[in-house]
Amino acid sequence: VQLQASGGGLVQAGGSLRLSCAASGRTFSSDVMAWFRQAPGKEREFVAAVSWNGGNTVYADSVKGRFTISRDNAKNTVYLQMNSLKPEDTAVYYCAADSDRSDFSSRNTIAAPQWYNYWGQGTQVTVSS
Repeated sequence: VQLQASGGGLVQAGGSLRLSCAASGRTFSSDVMAWFRQAPGKEREFVAAVSWNGGNTVYADSVKGRFTISRDNAKNTVYLQMNSLKPEDTAVYYCAADSDRSDFSSRNTIAAPQWYNYWGQGTQVTVSS
């Protein structure tokens, strides 16, 4: 079972990137999927989550209005469209799956890393000023 994140890179402030997370080994179509990020010297933090059918999404305040999470269950893939990037968005971005839940009621119930039992290897995003 594997989650493969890709799409990271170096971009100037104000630019855009689209991250992808392709799952293999099992279907994740019933799972809550999420993106987290970790900057050097900081704890891993929640970025965004999406319910099993894409109908429910939630974001960290720091990315709300700039990032969009989506999924394509036919491709077993989740995406993170990142616009208006800022230097403080620089981090390694990880995708994750919570196989115990398909949906969520609020950010408080879905933002903790310990809820997630599958993790990708991370992709580096660097935003220059």
